[in-house]
Amino acid sequence: MAASCFVLLALCLLLPLLLLGGWKRWRRGRASQHVVALVLGDVGRSPRMQYHVLSLAKHGFSVTLLGFCNSKPHDELLQNDRIQIVGLTDLQSLAVGPRVFQYGVKVVFQAVYLLWKLMWSEPGTYIFLQNPPGLPGIAVCWFVGCLCGSKLVIDWHNYGYSIMALVHGPNHPLVLLAKWYERFFGRLSHLNLCVTNAMREDLAENWHIRAVTFYDKPASLFKETPLDVQHRLFMKLGGSHSPFRARSEPEDPAMERSAFTEWDAGSGLVTRRSGRPALLVSSTSWTEDEDFSILLAALEKFEQLTLDGHNLPSLVCVITGKGPLREYYSCLIRQKHFQNIQVCTPWLEAEDYPLLLGSADLGVCLHTSSSGLDLPMKVVDMFGCCLPVCAVNFKCLHELVKHDENGLVFEDSEELAAQLQMLFSNFPDPAGKLNQFRKNLQESEQLRWDESWVQTVLPLVTDL
Repeated sequence: MAASCFVLLALCLLLPLLLLGGWKRWRRGRASQHVVALVLGDVGRSPRMQYHVLSLAKHGFSVTLLGFCNSKPHDELLQNDRIQIVGLTDLQSLAVGPRVFQYGVKVVFQAVYLLWKLMWSEPGTYIFLQNPPGLPGIAVCWFVGCLCGSKLVIDWHNYGYSIMALVHGPNHPLVLLAKWYERFFGRLSHLNLCVTNAMREDLAENWHIRAVTFYDKPASLFKETPLDVQHRLFMKLGGSHSPFRARSEPEDPAMERSAFTEWDAGSGLVTRRSGRPALLVSSTSWTEDEDFSILLAALEKFEQLTLDGHNLPSLVCVITGKGPLREYYSCLIRQKHFQNIQVCTPWLEAEDYPLLLGSADLGVCLHTSSSGLDLPMKVVDMFGCCLPVCAVNFKCLHELVKHDENGLVFEDSEELAAQLQMLFSNFPDPAGKLNQFRKNLQESEQLRWDESWVQTVLPLVTDL
């Protein structure tokens, strides 16, 4: 109950301001073709919400997107005249008092701040909210919706309380309060979307919330990267990351060389280098639900196999992303003394990330899901680029990764190391398993985000 009291207190604190400064705005009525979208996270690292906003804009809606602007969103979002991005300030917790008190004060101030920002934004027919994080967003959006007649649409990516439980434990008072809050206020929405059938069933059975499964799908920019574009990308990344650079300069001055490709200035042709390293890619938010020590241990075993004389290539392992545990794992990586493996951890521009996936030989996913009910969007993007994946197993992974069809599923570092050995044996092998997985993905005719959104979400929004 304490969590709800904090939120209700925040709403009451802002009521005088609402009555004095904003009530006439709400009385003028909502715009029939306007949507407010909210993500209490970094807009640039929230691809699903960016795709929702773009799809709404493509189908006649104007959109106000509120979120933190810590990294650059997709250019298409920035260049669309129908979309306005409103930056939010990330409020920090107080450094005094018990943890529960600190958290409660932060929630109150966030609720007041968020209500103020929403009140002075153009009211919309719908409020689209990404959850998590949903505290205090769900309650505030519901309250704003009551004032201006907006329909609340919650897109359930996961459960916020389950992420908190990774740090505090499942029985911590804050976690129990957060769970109660999500369940109570989540029922007040008009429409619920979720990312897996397993989550839809759990919401219905345990939370009495009816949701529609809307799987993540790759955007059209996720596709195989042409070889000439690969070369330009490798040369660009080589300027700041040594694993992309050639270890020796070509003798012919008309040749330009990266670690993976060569460009002949005379003919304009780009070719893959003979004996090139294999390019392994993983992306992460560097959070507690991804254990990168599994990958590092597998790489150590792979390194030993190469030293023992197995016919395996050298590896370039690129782990891209930002997050709280990045420095921790970067320290672990620096302690490794690989001879045939190079690891780098860049943060890529939004436009370069799909190009890298489309240039790679294998993707690795270590996402385990705090609830066991969501799916890693990074794998969706990799499949969009026809990139085979090795993914660590968890409850509902089978809804996305089909073992021995579009990739492989592993349980621990030993199994991952064995899979890397099998996939990269005699690399590059046109008849090998890795190439077969890629062909399966090429032939699968995957549904893209725009098509899926029109089939699933647009009719629901129209019906509302």
